[in-house]
Amino acid sequence: MYKVKITAVRKACYPDLMEIYENPIEHACDITEGQTFISIDGKKPEGLCDSAWESIERFVKDLAEGGGNFFDGWMKNPHSAMISCNDGFRPVSFYLERIEDH
Repeated sequence: MYKVKITAVRKACYPDLMEIYENPIEHACDITEGQTFISIDGKKPEGLCDSAWESIERFVKDLAEGGGNFFDGWMKNPHSAMISCNDGFRPVSFYLERIEDH
């Protein structure tokens, strides 16, 4: 299996939506732009939040198993994907890329 590098490339925040729809919470996402994780054997890296993992897991596992070319040529690098976590108030976009050594 291949390792997969997971990089948080952008973190958005929608305070207007939070004000309208979200109950106040004490702790939100700890991910920062530029933060990286390495998935080994298609497993969730330590420190990556469960919610983000639920959003990217299928793509990470496919890349780890040598797959890619999602959606018929969507990405310039066929061994990568750009996937956002499922937080509608502060979504994080993750760039997933297969690392060539395995």
